[in-house]
Amino acid sequence: MARPGGIALKLRDPGFWGDNAALIGLIVIGAAFSVLTPYFLTWANISDLLVSASILLVLATAQQFAIVTGGIDLSIAGNLPWAAVIFGLAYNGGFGIALSALAAIVAGTLVGLVNGLVIAKLKVNDFIATLGMLGVMNGLALIVSSGQSFSVTSPFLQALALGSIGPVRYFYLIALLIAAGAHLLFTHTAFGTHVLATGGNREAARNMGIPVNRMRIAVYVIDGALVGLAAILLVARTGGSDPSLQTSQLLTSIAAVVLGGSSLFGGRAAILGTVAGALVLTTLLNGFTLLQISEFYQPIAVGIVVIAAAILSRLQR
Repeated sequence: MARPGGIALKLRDPGFWGDNAALIGLIVIGAAFSVLTPYFLTWANISDLLVSASILLVLATAQQFAIVTGGIDLSIAGNLPWAAVIFGLAYNGGFGIALSALAAIVAGTLVGLVNGLVIAKLKVNDFIATLGMLGVMNGLALIVSSGQSFSVTSPFLQALALGSIGPVRYFYLIALLIAAGAHLLFTHTAFGTHVLATGGNREAARNMGIPVNRMRIAVYVIDGALVGLAAILLVARTGGSDPSLQTSQLLTSIAAVVLGGSSLFGGRAAILGTVAGALVLTTLLNGFTLLQISEFYQPIAVGIVVIAAAILSRLQR
């Protein structure tokens, strides 16, 4: 049994609040919206909330790989519509659902590979490299699609978006499998140990014989592949691909990772916390919608959460 004094010490420790911010936030926000609107706790709303959280969780897991090495991926906001456009072009070109999905994942992976090579081999700062790639991919998505949206409908995508195993929708299952796989990779494999060491202290990792540059390239490749998968889920949910998609998922993916207990300075991964972080942000926006709060305020709320996440990251350090 924990002693009262021990609990008090934990509550006074800033690191405790940093490590558990997502879980605490989820409980507080969920309780508040349960009181403020009777529609929040309905199964239809919870189901829709979890579907939205699933897409964010896949993107946040992708972002986790970059952040754990002390980097960041701003190109997610360009890579996501790019991969979605490739999916739409391939499907409407008659390639079938399987090859179109593969094309989307390959397209996302190639963006991650270029990011990794520019960062690791050319020694360009992660922020600058991925910011530049964000602009490049937004432009390419518009060029290859001629600025047109593509309708993508198929029985498979409809089943993916609406189907379930009992009460568990396929979207939840995919997102949880991705998160579980990442958790196992970071905690039970040599690769995960090497990635964490690279983020913790790059020079020390290099002196230990860890191929630091290869680790940095690998995490961005994984990052890009997961963005491609998220694009498939997004197309399945919306029924089409939009090259001009302006997604807020960039900020929320970063906030979800840091709220979950990972450090912006690298060397620390908390996949289970990232799951809670994704749920916090999705619940926040869902509650705003139910309360009919203007969508103009939603970016402000997300921005505040991002700043709070950065402060918590500092406390953890």
